[in-house]
Amino acid sequence: MTQVTTEDLTRELRVHAEEVLRAMDVRLPAAGGLSVRSPITGGELVSLQTTSVAEVDAAIGRAATAFESWRTVPAPARAAVVRRLAELLTLHKDDLGDLVTLEAGKIGAEARGEVQEMIDICEFAIGLSRQLYGRTMPSERPGHRLMETWHPLGVVGVISAFNFPVAVWAWNTAVALVCGDTVVWKPSDATPLTALACHRLLRRAALDVGADPEVHQLIQGAAEIGERLVDDERVALVSATGSVRMGRQVGPRVAARFGRSLLELGGNNAAIVTPSADLDLAARGIVFAAAGTAGQRCTTLRRLIVHADVVGPLLDRVAAAYRQLRVGNPLEDGVLVGPLINERSYLAMRSAIDRALADEGELVCGGERVAEFGDDAYYVRPAVVRMPVQTEVVREETFAPILYVLTYHDLDAAIAVHNAVPQGLSSSIFTQNQREAERFLAADGSDCGIANVNIGTSGAEIGGAFGGEKQTGGGRESGSDSWKAYMRRATNTVNYSTELPLAQGIRFE
Repeated sequence: MTQVTTEDLTRELRVHAEEVLRAMDVRLPAAGGLSVRSPITGGELVSLQTTSVAEVDAAIGRAATAFESWRTVPAPARAAVVRRLAELLTLHKDDLGDLVTLEAGKIGAEARGEVQEMIDICEFAIGLSRQLYGRTMPSERPGHRLMETWHPLGVVGVISAFNFPVAVWAWNTAVALVCGDTVVWKPSDATPLTALACHRLLRRAALDVGADPEVHQLIQGAAEIGERLVDDERVALVSATGSVRMGRQVGPRVAARFGRSLLELGGNNAAIVTPSADLDLAARGIVFAAAGTAGQRCTTLRRLIVHADVVGPLLDRVAAAYRQLRVGNPLEDGVLVGPLINERSYLAMRSAIDRALADEGELVCGGERVAEFGDDAYYVRPAVVRMPVQTEVVREETFAPILYVLTYHDLDAAIAVHNAVPQGLSSSIFTQNQREAERFLAADGSDCGIANVNIGTSGAEIGGAFGGEKQTGGGRESGSDSWKAYMRRATNTVNYSTELPLAQGIRFE
């Protein structure tokens, strides 16, 4: 039997990418300086031209012009674009899922699940278009009505990361559009093909329902392209997903021009396992949360804080499951862990493990590279490292599949360790004791934006607001009342009397 070489596989991936793009009627721009590589082999799929500075300015201008009329369209009518987008996403769910796999390295189930998230948020936004509620408050003045109303904000700049190349864009865009905003999207330069496909589907959706396709603009390139978006005063809100380092740059620059920012940054997520926990259930939740997406989710489980009485049997279960995880080509059936996105991620993982071992940590399993597809692809077995204490490397977020295991004896001490990191995104506790669960969810319990009981740290639903505290940025996307970030509030006082009384009983006559 002829052995398939890495070059052969890269060629097959390239052909597959072209077929998928053709199915979505996506035309590639001319070749240029942006090399699109698949982490499956590390080989190049295609090269693209990046957006020039002048083109970025023009895209923002088109979005600003489109906003002038888009904001006057009734919200339920704006939802027609999102409804049509949901239909097109449903039609091309497998196509777009394949692109996510090709560019981000996610296994098929997770890639299609991400597209399903897009469909779900579209459905949420469609309903939201009839629920952009204001309030009426009692006025202290007779013959007056006091109320607040919500209005479209303006141009929304969306900067997204490679690990969720389409879902996070949809979270922002579906909600922003029904709120009456227009969108300029700067995707990760690692996943430009998925961005081209989404942009094409949205513009097609707008045209199909007779709306202005200029409500959405796409710009492609490296960090300096995003900087233009961050600094432009025509961009009312910058919603940025990425590292804490990126957030430290984006937040102050947007604030300096009195713009708004919505930041979704790092997560060093932990789970506490108590003596009463169902260990079989906990092990299943832990393995997916820690090893899913090759540890490259912002909600990935990175710290496991286990009571000393159950750490042995729990670790046995987790290690046994880890040793059975199939690492390999994410396009193949049965593979559960795909590649890291690039060499930098692999080197960061190796460095973190070395530092942990130097801190007297014990490597329980994993951490080795799987050299299945040559030197340019980075597959690793998810690692479990038992630590004596929470050292500096444990307090840092390493965007790779490393699970640090710590032990505790007292729940209050466990919660203190849990909270003693700079990040505050997602958290969970595994327990069958209601008091322990309520203690974890209390005001002095988990300090994260997401706190779960008897499920892992990943797998958020679109109905709940997504985001975190501390260095995670404090932003909220997706469900609940996160729509308010995309609108401006106005307080209105209406005098329907023939008098002009002043507030607080002031007389000025």
